[in-house]
Amino acid sequence: MTAELVRGQNHPLSQARLEIRVSAGTPIVAGATLGDEQGRIHGVEWVAHPGAPTLPGLEVSRQAAADHRLAVDLDAMPEAVHRISVLLALPTGGGGGPTRFGAVPTPFVAVTGLDGTEVVSYTITGLEAESAVVALELYRRQGAWKVRAIGQGYAGGLADLFTDQGLPQAHQLAGVINEAVAQGMARSVPAPPPRTDGDRSRQAAAPALGPDQGGPSPQGASGPVPPQPTSPYGTQEPVMPGQPTPPSTSPYGTQTPGVPGQPTPQPSYPGATGATDPTQPSAPTSGGPIDYSHPRRQNAAPPPPPPTAPPAQPGQPAQPVAGDATGWSMDERLYNQVWGMFEDLARTTAAYRSAVDFAESRMEKELDQVLSDPRSRIGGQGDAAREAAQAKHAQLVNQARATLDRDIAQLTAESEVVEPALPPAYARWDNPVWHGYRVPMEIPMALRLGDLHLPESDRLRIPMLVRLPLERGLWIDSGPGGSLDGSFTDSHDLRRLAMEAAVAHAARLLAVYPAGEFTVHVIDPAGSGAQALAPLVQTGVLAAPPALGAAGVAEVLARLTQRVDLVQMALRGGAPDSLPPGFDTSQQLLIVNDFPHGFDDRAVNQLRYLADEGPAVGVHLMMVADREEASGYGPLLDPLWRSLLRLTPVPDDHLADPWVGHAWTYEPSLVPPNSQVLQQVLTQVAAARAKHW
Repeated sequence: MTAELVRGQNHPLSQARLEIRVSAGTPIVAGATLGDEQGRIHGVEWVAHPGAPTLPGLEVSRQAAADHRLAVDLDAMPEAVHRISVLLALPTGGGGGPTRFGAVPTPFVAVTGLDGTEVVSYTITGLEAESAVVALELYRRQGAWKVRAIGQGYAGGLADLFTDQGLPQAHQLAGVINEAVAQGMARSVPAPPPRTDGDRSRQAAAPALGPDQGGPSPQGASGPVPPQPTSPYGTQEPVMPGQPTPPSTSPYGTQTPGVPGQPTPQPSYPGATGATDPTQPSAPTSGGPIDYSHPRRQNAAPPPPPPTAPPAQPGQPAQPVAGDATGWSMDERLYNQVWGMFEDLARTTAAYRSAVDFAESRMEKELDQVLSDPRSRIGGQGDAAREAAQAKHAQLVNQARATLDRDIAQLTAESEVVEPALPPAYARWDNPVWHGYRVPMEIPMALRLGDLHLPESDRLRIPMLVRLPLERGLWIDSGPGGSLDGSFTDSHDLRRLAMEAAVAHAARLLAVYPAGEFTVHVIDPAGSGAQALAPLVQTGVLAAPPALGAAGVAEVLARLTQRVDLVQMALRGGAPDSLPPGFDTSQQLLIVNDFPHGFDDRAVNQLRYLADEGPAVGVHLMMVADREEASGYGPLLDPLWRSLLRLTPVPDDHLADPWVGHAWTYEPSLVPPNSQVLQQVLTQVAAARAKHW
């Protein structure tokens, strides 16, 4: 039975290997400090945070998120450590997020066993101006560990918290953590909105018990302790960025993609699909019964049930079916299914890596015990102990690998049925669905920007889907650092590939939007991208020919900046219908090649303005640039690069998932060599645009 703590209350801990789960409803930073008997931190090396997430017996999240899982192995704690303080903090850095806990949902913290069973829980109430808080404290008393609910907040943030715990470098460490969080948020694949109802259930496996629960599971350890059991197809509780969730027996019960049962969130700027119509009468505020249904779903029929797989043979997993996730359309179901596969692969890989870390830690500990006894260092007794430790290590690793291989095989089978069923917006360019392409009548939920994979499952590719409209601009990195091993050093070829990737992304955006609802502008000051831009230019899908020279740069930036200003003023004034007659209300994409060539200081400031303010009013940025070439601007452009989602023209492991923080290898979605599919699609887009106008 879970013990619900109040501030100051404590509870004994009977298990050594634990998870500390945090749900906050908004992205926060989670970390932990190690203290001596007086609770003092001996140095920065005693603090686990996103920039240094691993300490002996402790691992924390690598990035800010609404939900966290901290892994703790009390047996692996150094003898000098008597307290482990779990800290939470709001991200800083001018990102426009909340700056005090009083403005966000109340954080909830739970200490669980490896099987997900809650030991204690604590809801941190009473916070107002504080931006950092010590949530829980695990402390050693007379050889036994206990947990105490703390709830001590600090209005001065992490710096005040570390100062209170006796760390001399408190302010410097707080700055390091904030920088690491900003970098982590910049490289994270944007998570979709949280799901609020429904799940896509698989047949759950029986939970595997670890050594602390009386079972032989190899999971967890002094390294990262992942969600348990060892498979995402068991009774784990996935993290859901965006809001706290109850435990689920299915990996799809609380996954992040989509909002099944509700319409896709729409932008509010004029001309956007789903924008509020000020001419519609408002709902009555008094009299008669209250209708709690969604205003756009009042007359909608319930969604048809998802396809079901044929019954599985006893002891065998169910056959995968494309679109078996929840959703109001096949588009939404496939989107949710892909994100479910993404999360499953992230979590089962985390379980495997944790098991390997635990096996290595256990073997090192057993070998240290052997070597600490002079009588067993030599002779048959010592050799036998070493062989036993190595055999146990191999057994644990093999068990973990078998579980991982089983899960990868099931995900691979699912991928093989899902990939052919994807609509054009989600499909690779070599998918036959493009041969039957027709200009759509409505905007899809998301867009495929490429594929993601992990080294443990190199042959399994997960589509990288991002929601539409785009919430961040895109940066196609044309620098030499944009290759996986840095061996791709031909700058000319990298620039060419980067422009080809940008054209492929732009063409896909044009193809998935209805005619006349997406417009593309191009700035190519030196004309170096003419060859790659030829498909867009020759088919006539661009709003105007690519802008050349400094004068062209200034003209395009001034026009789009004015557009952002006009729409913002109309929205702030509550008069979206007051825009000039003939105002183009379509989404706008600006492709910038060869930055910063042709840009003066004014143009650079306008570009930063578009990157920051443009997405909210339908103006999006796609940069094709080498960051090193703009290094002369120094830190001035750091916010620009961080505001953009970095993609590469060649495979590179720079992206992170929003759950565990693995480094995923990204592969761009490029048109196959000698394929005419891009030309055919753009020709249809151009014809539809001509009819529309």
